[in-house]
Amino acid sequence: MWWFAAAHANLLDLYRRLNERDNAIGSMSKPILDAGCGTGGFLAKLGAAYPARTVIGLDADAFAASRARRKSGRAVCVGSVNALPFADGAFAAIFSADVLCHRDVDELTALGQFRRCLTEGGVLLLNVPAYQWLLSRHDAAVYNVRRYSRRLVAALLRAADLRLLELNYWNTLLFPVMVMTRKLLPTRRRRTSDVALQPPMVEAIGRFAIGVERRLQRHGIMLLFGGSLIAAAVKKGYGDA
Repeated sequence: MWWFAAAHANLLDLYRRLNERDNAIGSMSKPILDAGCGTGGFLAKLGAAYPARTVIGLDADAFAASRARRKSGRAVCVGSVNALPFADGAFAAIFSADVLCHRDVDELTALGQFRRCLTEGGVLLLNVPAYQWLLSRHDAAVYNVRRYSRRLVAALLRAADLRLLELNYWNTLLFPVMVMTRKLLPTRRRRTSDVALQPPMVEAIGRFAIGVERRLQRHGIMLLFGGSLIAAAVKKGYGDA
């Protein structure tokens, strides 16, 4: 599915870019956590990208955690981001894709847990859905109860005592289509959720559009709007005077 492929690639690109720019932020000897790993699609890619690193998954659903374990070949535990079952300072990096928006997650509690479990200089990488006004039946189907703006994400990270490094929109080129299908078409014509296999032509268009966006971002061009936000923040103390 093109959207998941794009979200995963964006998170991995951001982490690589931060490491190259900041000369390996955090401790490379400490593990990486995929917090809210679902059935393990991103966890498998994260493990493949960093085969020598200890990469761990966590999900609140036991069945999803079991599938993630088989799919990724990595350790996966059952637990909530509201109360991470890990020691203080355990991780060099924590990834969390479309988790803060979930109905069972308390945003500030989860962000506080992420900060607690990061080592000094450890980095948090987030993906979240954009714009509360875009909340739709798709969100209800996947148990999302909130969407975000740049200002809100920045404020939440600041409240959690995390220093913002990068914050950008993505899924910009197809954003008008997203608005039309979720908000403008009659209810009877909307699918319950957009999480479904698409025809090859739709997949190709999605992958092409995201490929263009990734090239723009690599050249430092900030996208001013989009269907999702991607953010990176560091545990305060790293690089601070």
